[in-house]
Amino acid sequence: MEYVVVVSGRMIVLERGDITTKNVDAIVNAANSGLMGGGGVDGAIHRAGGPLIHKECLKIVAEKGHLPAGKAVVTSGGNLPSRFVIHTVGPVWHGGGRGEAVLLASAYKESLQLAETLNIETVAFPSISTGAYGYPVDRAARVALATVRDHLIARDTRLKKVTFVLFDDLTLREYKAAADNVLTEN
Repeated sequence: MEYVVVVSGRMIVLERGDITTKNVDAIVNAANSGLMGGGGVDGAIHRAGGPLIHKECLKIVAEKGHLPAGKAVVTSGGNLPSRFVIHTVGPVWHGGGRGEAVLLASAYKESLQLAETLNIETVAFPSISTGAYGYPVDRAARVALATVRDHLIARDTRLKKVTFVLFDDLTLREYKAAADNVLTEN
């Protein structure tokens, strides 16, 4: 079941599902710094997207080196229904005192800025850093939703719909709770 909030005439949607099946202009990958696929969302995107994504990631790493936390790059969607994959690296959780919130917000901001340069209208995010990187879901949800809200309010954007595709019921519940606070403040 979807949870929809309209912000500045644009939709923010929360849903449970598999991001690799989303028919949107771009999906965001919660990547590792080497961009080589791994576990969780990253591995699923690489598997579903096929060898073209892997090849493009190899080229990016060869040209630019490893991607630091908070940054983002783009590849084609390979075999995915989305045209593009925006790869971003979220921070590893160390208790909150090492700038994790700033880096997480940057991962979302950089991804949204790349979406703008691609002139796309729909983008889907996973919950960045809340799997193997250990970021508490409730805190991550607040950062993610506030960052997207601020982007949609502050920019003249082509984006019409930002979807958070969340892997399990617990994550969806935490995002809904955060949305009730973060997205209804304005």
